[in-house]
Amino acid sequence: MAYKSLRAFIDALEQAGELVRIKTFVDPVLEIAEITDRISKTPDRNKALLFENTGTDFPLLINSMGSERRMCIALGVSKLDDVTKDIEDLFKKLSAPKNGMLEKLAMLPQLGKFASWMPKVINGRGACQEVVMEKPDLDKLPILKCWPQDGGRFITLPAIHTKDPNNGIRNIGMYRMQVFEPTMTGMHWHKHKVSARHFNEYKKLGKRMPVAVALGGDPVYTYSATAPLPENVDEYMLAGFLRKKKVEMVRCITQPDLEVPADADFIIEGYVDPGEDLIWEGPFGDHTGYYSLPDFYPRFHVTAITHRKDAVYPATIVGIPPQEDAWLGKATERIFLTPIKMTMVPEITDMNMPVEGVFHNLVITTINKEYAGQGQKVMNAMWGAGQMMFNKILVLTDGVKESGIKIDDYLALTRYVLNNVNPVTDIYFSQGPMDVLDHSCSKLGFGGKMCIDGTKKTEEEITTPLLPFSLNPAFSKANILAAFPEIAGINEKPAREWNIPVLMVAVKKDRPNHVFELHEKISILPGIDEIKIILYVEYTINVDDIADVLWRFCNNLDPKRDHFYGGRQKNILGLDGTRKTKKFDNFDRPWPNIIVADDQTIAAVDGKWSSLGLGEKIISPSLRYKTQLYRGGATVLDSE
Repeated sequence: MAYKSLRAFIDALEQAGELVRIKTFVDPVLEIAEITDRISKTPDRNKALLFENTGTDFPLLINSMGSERRMCIALGVSKLDDVTKDIEDLFKKLSAPKNGMLEKLAMLPQLGKFASWMPKVINGRGACQEVVMEKPDLDKLPILKCWPQDGGRFITLPAIHTKDPNNGIRNIGMYRMQVFEPTMTGMHWHKHKVSARHFNEYKKLGKRMPVAVALGGDPVYTYSATAPLPENVDEYMLAGFLRKKKVEMVRCITQPDLEVPADADFIIEGYVDPGEDLIWEGPFGDHTGYYSLPDFYPRFHVTAITHRKDAVYPATIVGIPPQEDAWLGKATERIFLTPIKMTMVPEITDMNMPVEGVFHNLVITTINKEYAGQGQKVMNAMWGAGQMMFNKILVLTDGVKESGIKIDDYLALTRYVLNNVNPVTDIYFSQGPMDVLDHSCSKLGFGGKMCIDGTKKTEEEITTPLLPFSLNPAFSKANILAAFPEIAGINEKPAREWNIPVLMVAVKKDRPNHVFELHEKISILPGIDEIKIILYVEYTINVDDIADVLWRFCNNLDPKRDHFYGGRQKNILGLDGTRKTKKFDNFDRPWPNIIVADDQTIAAVDGKWSSLGLGEKIISPSLRYKTQLYRGGATVLDSE
C-alpha cells in the first residue's frame, strides 16, 4: 500500500500497537540513541519511538522498521515473502513463452503495470516544499549524534539523489552525512557506490554536482534507497512496485535538474564541488558494531531546506546487532532472492543473512544440487552478483527441504552442513572486493573470502568417507585450559551437546604467530581428531555467548589470510578471528573499537527513564560490552 506521508505511516504503527510517543525532552545528542539501543535489543519491548520533544520544532521518528512486523507494515504486506511471491509471479509471466497473438495480447495489462510504477514529475510544488527555510540551517533539525566517539552529528536516513551528467540517469542511495556547519556536511560516498561514480564524472567535466536529499515520506522511499539495484534501474520504480502506486516527483527549487518525492517530509538541496578539497569525515559508529574510521570525503553545500508543515524527522541508529538495519537487510534478502535465482543462479532455493553476520559477512544459501561441482559454480556466481561481491563467508547447503531443516534453524543446519564437509577439500578460499567498512582486510576494500560447501557430496567429490560426528571421550577441556594459560575460555557445547564438530577458543595473543602455533599444539591433543574447525576469538569475549562470538569473529577474520590447518592429518581448520596488530600480525591499518555508550549518557537516560512511558527500566546493553573495549577512542591504541 502507499502511504500519503510519514505521518500516515506513524498512524498505522500506532493503530497496530507498534509505536510509543515520548513527550519528555530527550537530547538528540547521544540520549535518543541510547534509549533506542535499549528498546531495539529487547524483543518483547521493541517498538517504534516518536520523540515529540527534541529541542527543535520537529519530532523525531526512530526504529520505525525495527522488527519484522513493522517492516511488513512499511511495505504493506502480511509477511516479507509476499513481496517475493509478487516478484516471482511477475518474472514468470514476463519470461514465459508466448506462442500466439492472443497470449501476447494478454500480457499487455501486465506490461501496463510497469508504466503505473514509473515515477512521474508533476508541475508546481509538492508538500515537501510547503515551507522554505528563509535561511537554510541544519541546526534546526534534530540531527543525532549516536555514539560517544562519533565525529559529530550525522543524518542517518538520507535518500541522496544524484544524476549521471552524461546520460541523466538518476540514482538514489543512502550514505551517512556528517554535519560540519549549518550549511555543510560530508558526503560519505564509498568508491564502489554509484554516487561516487557520478562524482568522478562531474570531476572530469569540471562542473559542480547537484545533490538533493529527501527525508521521510512513504517509508518505501527509505527502503528503496538502501536496495542493491542494478545501476540503471530507478529506485523509484522499485518504490512504485512495492507501494503499487507511482511516486510523484517535483523539481527542486535551487537545483532544478533534480526531482524529489513530492510527499517527502524534508528536502535538503545543494551541491558538491569536485574541485574543492575533501574534508576529514568520521569516525562513525557503524552497522558492523565497530566504528568506521575517519577518511577524506567530499563536502556537500546546502542551498535550500524545504519541508512539510507537519514534518517529522526520520532517523535510525546502527551499532552492535540487532538494530533496525537488520530488518532492512531482511527485506532485501527476501525481495532480491527471486531476481538472483531467476536471472543469475537458478539452482538457489533460499537465502538467509544471520543478523550476527551484519549483511555481507555471512550468507547462507540453499541450492537444488544435481551434479558434482555445482557448489563451486554457485559460489562463483554469487560472488559475481552485484553487492554479493562483498560477501566474506558463504555457506552452501542442499537437501534442506528433504531433511525438514529450516534455513533459519541454525543449529540443525550447521550440523547438516558440517557432516557434509571435509575441511581440506570442501572449504574454498579466494579474494576480491570487500566492503570498505571491513576493518579486517589488510588493504582497504580488498580481502579474503571463504565458501563452506555443505552440500551432500557426489561420488566424484568424495575423497574420504564423511561420518556423523560425535565427540571423542578422550577430549578434555580442562586439560587444554591447564596446558595453555593464554586461553581465556573454550566453548565445547557445540561438539559435546549438539554433535557439531566445532570448538570456540578465546585467546590472549602475546607474540607473532601465536594463534597458528597454538592451533598446531591443540590439534594433536588426545580426542581432538574428529573436530573439523576451531574458531579463535579475542580473550575479552565470553565464548559461551555464541551470537557475540559469531559477530566478533566474522568482523575480525580475513579468511584467506587467517586460516591454517593442523592435526596429524593436517585436516583440522583453524580460523583466527582475533584482533590484528602491527606487533603480532604485521597488520598496518588502524583497528577500530567496538561501539558502546559512555557512562554519562547511560546515567542520564537512567535518570529520566521513569518519565519516558517505556515501562520498567531496561539496563543499557552497552554495560555488557564495556569489558570488551580496548584503550583508545574510536581507534584502538597500538600499545593494546
